[in-house]
Amino acid sequence: MNRINSTFIQSTLASLLVSIGLTSTAVLAADEAKDFSGRIGVVNSERIFKESNMAKASQAKLQTEFAKREKELRDDAQKIKTAAEKLDKDAAVMPDAERVRKQRELADADRELQRKQREFTEDVNQRSFEERSKIAQKANQALKVVAEQRKLDLIVQEAAYVSPKIEVTDDVIKALNNLR
Repeated sequence: MNRINSTFIQSTLASLLVSIGLTSTAVLAADEAKDFSGRIGVVNSERIFKESNMAKASQAKLQTEFAKREKELRDDAQKIKTAAEKLDKDAAVMPDAERVRKQRELADADRELQRKQREFTEDVNQRSFEERSKIAQKANQALKVVAEQRKLDLIVQEAAYVSPKIEVTDDVIKALNNLR
């Protein structure tokens, strides 16, 4: 019992020290923030990745690039489904050896389809990451242009609340659309 109380007291003390540390850090940050007299802008990066011309072109490019493989995977899945339905229907009148052989073939085909789907997903994710990186690089250039035009000292991504007068996402999207 004494050991449990000791552990409880130690964990409570540790939590208290962490809380005091976080509070003092927040107070220091707030103290420094009130001395900040610069101009601030806020940008919503997800909107840039969805609404900019570069993002839309990238999405269309990816869809075109992967459309054929996606169709092949859907066709393969439909073939397996059709074969499984046929096997279920014919299993009662089929010899055991043939039924077992067809079940194995179906299981093998399903495993192969799952492997291809994983490979496809990995390839799509990799290419999406590459495209997003290109957009991010250009968006950073556009951010700098907007910061210079509006004479901003700080641009923050994602905030809990944003006043419309410091929201710069539309300007960044326009600048990004004009870059090439």
